[in-house]
Amino acid sequence: MSETAKTTRPGGTPPEGQGIDYPALALNLVGLVAGVAIWWALTAGGAVGLPPPPQVAARFGDVIASGQLATDIASSLARVLTGFLLGVILAIPVGFVMGWYKVARSLIEPYLQFFRMIPPLAIIPLAIVTMGIDETPKIFVIFLASFLASVVATYQGVISVDKTMINAARVLGAKDMTIFLRVIIPASTPFILVGVRIGLGSAWATLVAAELIAAQSGLGFRMQQAQLYYDLPTIFVSLITIGLLGLAMDRILLVIERQLTVWQERV
Repeated sequence: MSETAKTTRPGGTPPEGQGIDYPALALNLVGLVAGVAIWWALTAGGAVGLPPPPQVAARFGDVIASGQLATDIASSLARVLTGFLLGVILAIPVGFVMGWYKVARSLIEPYLQFFRMIPPLAIIPLAIVTMGIDETPKIFVIFLASFLASVVATYQGVISVDKTMINAARVLGAKDMTIFLRVIIPASTPFILVGVRIGLGSAWATLVAAELIAAQSGLGFRMQQAQLYYDLPTIFVSLITIGLLGLAMDRILLVIERQLTVWQERV
């Protein structure tokens, strides 16, 4: 088989992680333009009570020029990144322990499933009472959202490892630590990274509610203030900014995932 055949997929496009998929990128841009065009057409016809794209773009210019958007982005990013990273850092070892040791799994899983059924937003009143109204409760509810998503994925990844690989390693004389490092971690990495991406989405989804807790800046806070004055363009600015930041962070995680799982066959 030629080298070209090895490095291309049907249709002549490179496999994921090898170069830029220009057809997919072009379709992304077409979809974006089409979405904005539909939005503009609906607002121009008066079909919906939403601000047209030029009005939102003008508000973007205003908040950028005033420095307000940069301040809000910095505040929200600090909260999301802190809560998200703390959640992931704790979730991965807890998930490994649950998957590797049945005793730990039996002890921890009931609590895990219990808290998974409680929306992180429902924890806000308790967080305010016990932690006050500074940054701690805001970060805590974001941490909880990302932790629960990531720990379940890690745990599921460990217990889903093919037992044949583990048994083969034992037959070859590998000790538990070697099996864990050379078999369990690599095989469960795709699950972990999917959980991390889901945890990131949960962190951003929780941000707006977290900034209800006596915030003075942030994208969620700005949306709540704009709601009081029916300021739809400002609400759209915050929504679009949250979406763009979340999308950018997700794409960074996707690149990391491709680098760590180059051995995995992709469609």
